[in-house]
This record gives sequence, structure tokens and C-alpha cells, in this order.
Amino acid sequence: MSLALAILPLALLIFLMTSTRPRRWLPLPAHIALPGVAVLAYLLQLLWFRAGSRTTDAPPGLAQPGRWIHAAAIDGALSALTPIGIVFGAVLLFKTMEGSGAMRVLTGRIRGLSPHPVAQLMLVGWGFSFLIEGLCGFGAPAALAAPILVGLGFPPVRVAAMCLIMNSVPVSFGAVGTPIWFGLGEVGLSSEELLTVGTKAAFINAIAALVIPVLALRVVLPWRTIRASLGFILFMTLATVLPYAFMAMHSSEFPSIIGGISGTVVGALLAYKRVGLSASPEPASLPIPESEDTEHPFGPMRAASPIIAVVLLLALTRIEQFGLRALLTADSPAADLDLGPAGNAWITPGLVVGFRDILGTDVAWRMALLFVPFLIPFVLVSLLAIPGLRIRREAAVSAWRDTLKRLARPAIALVGALMLVKLMMLGGESSPVMLIGRAMADAAGDSWIYLAPLLGALGSFFSGSNTVSNLTFAPVQAAIADSLDLEITGVLALQTVGGSLGNMVCIHNIVAVAAVIGLRDRPTAGEAPDALHGGVASILRLTIVPMLIYAAIAAAAATLL
Repeated sequence: MSLALAILPLALLIFLMTSTRPRRWLPLPAHIALPGVAVLAYLLQLLWFRAGSRTTDAPPGLAQPGRWIHAAAIDGALSALTPIGIVFGAVLLFKTMEGSGAMRVLTGRIRGLSPHPVAQLMLVGWGFSFLIEGLCGFGAPAALAAPILVGLGFPPVRVAAMCLIMNSVPVSFGAVGTPIWFGLGEVGLSSEELLTVGTKAAFINAIAALVIPVLALRVVLPWRTIRASLGFILFMTLATVLPYAFMAMHSSEFPSIIGGISGTVVGALLAYKRVGLSASPEPASLPIPESEDTEHPFGPMRAASPIIAVVLLLALTRIEQFGLRALLTADSPAADLDLGPAGNAWITPGLVVGFRDILGTDVAWRMALLFVPFLIPFVLVSLLAIPGLRIRREAAVSAWRDTLKRLARPAIALVGALMLVKLMMLGGESSPVMLIGRAMADAAGDSWIYLAPLLGALGSFFSGSNTVSNLTFAPVQAAIADSLDLEITGVLALQTVGGSLGNMVCIHNIVAVAAVIGLRDRPTAGEAPDALHGGVASILRLTIVPMLIYAAIAAAAATLL
């Protein structure tokens, strides 16, 4: 019974958002479905799972076990501020660039480098996203790449799905290797074993990368266009994943960064020389109106300066050797505020804010305001772009107004998504997520190697983070490896690879990228209904099959290794 109830919120969410038989109220938009399912998860915790029911030190006025459940809901609502901030910053940056005309100049320059749709999609969706994932993570790669590709004229829903599919291979080493050195750090592996896990994960991902870009491109382009340019796709993929795999043999921090830099530079040279590209591509992007370009007489470097500044600031704040990361993430409070039974709020000199002992429990929340890609780099670069690109006051005000307007419904969806995550993970070994994971292990038995990536993907699906997926399920994977006499480094490599491929179907990452490019869940009045018109549901339909193919490739590659 507990397993069925654990699965119920997930099954209901998928049904409500992806129903193939539309009715007046189905499929539900994300800002209704996610909070609704979060309420169901809350009630199931309160009435059945009853996390924390064995403790007796409840504060006055709070019944057992409700305070842990209430605290998890509060933690989820506060945790939603991170993706909301990232979406706000990304939308603001691109609205500011649109208002200045810089986006038109930038997309025109990309067309000038290569008018070929395969080259444009690979350069921005693969190489550039690979680099941003290596530096930052947090769903920022798709949030940065998707608006550029939409500006080039590609269809928004398909671009969003393609970016999520392509931004899977680098995720194991995203945010300067955090999923490996931190996400797997609680399993008790030695530094040599962690490096072995990273090496195996990199080789599995590199094998999958021979297929993933093609699957992603197929979402946007017809097969005949892709087939005619397979040479370019292969060359650029190898230019990315060979340095990526080589670096993983020596470090867990820099594989995706090095791979992204190599792939982008080599890909740009290949595109410029038309190496491996078909001679006469079908037009895939829209022409730039000449009259609009002449209103903004600045060069491509100045137009691209906000994007360049974002990359540089991400590098400065992420790479530990520069010295800023420790300051921006330190947890030593400079001031705190006792809120009585509610908990304790605190802040550090580096503007890390937190809320601990929520409702008298050990539940705690924190957000590094200057480290999360929100104020730095997005909002800061957007403000600096106003004088730098000579943006009129009216255009700057309009960018802020449009950003706030676009964020309303996605913010509700993200709050619902993160509350659902925290409630599903509440209860330790008896949590709904752990029940599902153990049921998967029992069903697989000696064939666990084939399901190990899907457990990692489950963690990413719920949490939106490979790091959190590893923190949650790495101990489970290690225990299964021990009981089945499997090599622990191989099983943990499959866990972190699964966390990477789960990025394709992560609900709140999908909500975020849909918000950045302004997708609507339903057609507006007067528009013809289209199966790929909507936001989250349509993107999920496009990413689920590539995710399963990736999982199968990972299991097969692990068998060979």
C-alpha cells in the first residue's frame, strides 16, 4: 500500500500534464498541476507516511508528526526561490538585449558564421551549453541557449526540448564537478575511487554522446538535413567529448569546461570552413529585418558583450582557484534573527541567507544570493548593459516589466514543484522516493545494472539536480552493489550518469526553460490547437524517449566497461 501511495503523486502528475485525450480541463497547465499534486503529497504525508511521528519534542501548538511535514513544505517554497531567481535573471538579460537590438546583431553574426541550421544548433545548443554547464549548472545552459536559438528562428517548443536533451552529457561534471566530488562524497570513497567513478561516467557519457546530439537535432530538423551533415556533427562531438573524457581521468572539476571550450572553438572553425556540412541546407531561421539592425549601429563584439560578461563572471565565481567561490558560499553567519518556534534566520558577509531549525525541526534552507546565477551574473550584467549598449530608459523599464509579467505563472509552478520534491523526499529510509528506489532494486535483482541509471534519473526528475540525486541515491546504489557483488565504482558511475540523463525530464528545469522563452501551456483564443503548442507537457513528450535511449546506452556501455 505504501509503495502504491508513493507512486500516486508521480503517476497523477504525468497523467494531468501529458494526457493524450484532451478535455476541457485536461491537460492541466503546470501552474495548476504542480501545486495540486504537491497538496496531494502533503496530505499523503500527513495521513499515511507521517514522517517524524516517532519524535516527541514538538513545539507548542504543533501536533506530531505535522511539524516535519509543515517544515518540508516551507523548505520547498523557499527552495523555489533559486530557480525563480535564475529564470528572472535569464529573462531579464535577454529582454534587455532585445530592447537594445543586441540580440538581432548577435543572431545575425551567428548566421554570418554559418547559415546552416545544423551548425547553428550544434554551436549554441551543444558547444556553448556544454561550457555553461561545466561552469554553472542550475539549469542555466538551457536558459541561455534557448533564447538565442529562438532568436535565430527555430520553433520554441522544439528548441527547449533539444536544449534539455543536449544538456545531459556534461551534467555529471556540471558546476565544476560538484555532482562527483560533493554528490558522491558521503559514500566514503577514497579520492582514487572518486576519480575512477568520474572516469567511468565520462566514458559512458562519451559513448552516449555519439547518439545524443543526433536525437536532439531530430527534435528540430528533418532526418535528411541531419543525415547530410553527419560529418560535422561527429567532428564537433568528438572535439567536445575526447578532451572531456581525457580530463576526467585527471580531475573531476574541469571535464565539462574543457570539453565545452574545445567543442565550441573547433565547431566554430568547422562551421566557418563548412567542414562536414551539406552544400545546400534548407533554411531554418528567419531573416533579420534590415531596418531594425540599422537602428543599433554597434558591432558584434559589443552586441555579444553581455553574454561574454556572463561567461567570465561564471568562471570567476565558480572556479575555486580565483578565490571568490569560498567567500560567496561560506556559511559563517554575520547576523541572525531568532524567530521563536518558527526557526532562526541568518545571513553571511557574502550574502548567503538561510533559515534553520524550521518549526523546531532539523529542516534547514539556504540560498547563496551572489553564487546562484541570479544577481551575479544575470541581473548585474543586465544593469551594466543599459549604459553599455545605450538602452533607452523606456526600453529598460519595459524589460523589467515584461520579465515580472512573464514570471507569474512559472513562479507558482516552481513553488509547487519544489514543495512536491521536499515532501516526496521526506522521511529518510521510509520516504516515498526511497520506497520507489528500493522497489526498483527488488524488481531488477541481479539485472540491477540495467536499472541503475533510471534510479539516478528518478532523483534528477524530482530534484532537478544531479548532485541531489547522487546525495540521495548513492548510498542506496552502494548498498545494492555490495549485496549483488557488483563493482561499486561502476554502479556509482551509472548513478551519476542517470542523474545526467534525468536532466532531460526534470520538471522544474522544463518549467524554467519554458518560462525563459515565453511558452504558454495552452493556445490563446483564435489560435489553432497544436500538440506541440504547449509548454511543459509538450517538452516532456519530446524528451522522454531520448532519455530512455540514453539509459539503455549507459547500461550497455557499463556492461562493456
